[in-house]
Amino acid sequence: MPHPTKTPPAPKISDAEWTVMKVLWDKGASTVAEVVKALEGRLHWKPRTVQTLIRRLAEKGALAVETIGREFRYSPAVDQQHCQRDESRSFLARVFDGRLTPFVAGLVEREEVSKDDLTALRQMLAEAEKKLKK
Repeated sequence: MPHPTKTPPAPKISDAEWTVMKVLWDKGASTVAEVVKALEGRLHWKPRTVQTLIRRLAEKGALAVETIGREFRYSPAVDQQHCQRDESRSFLARVFDGRLTPFVAGLVEREEVSKDDLTALRQMLAEAEKKLKK
């Protein structure tokens, strides 16, 4: 009987690289100049900084590179939800010993949580509980 293939871990992405990846996840395939333009007004990064971050992300396998004429177009090679899930697990393991309850408790106690967020959390917890009972 074949074993299900395990998804390889997402590449480790720095905070600055996350900023670039979010642009590419939102926009899709883009040139360095297009990413720089998308970040204008939000960050004071030089184009060279963005270019360096994109190069690093491509080296890590987070971005695919396509050559069109003399231009390079970069597109995400990793799924956003997969990266978020891996980063969340890593954060929980490092900061909360892998425990979700103290993390959520800290957010609820110290941050402003909207009524909509609380409703959504209740629904997610109810669904998770149903799955456990099956």
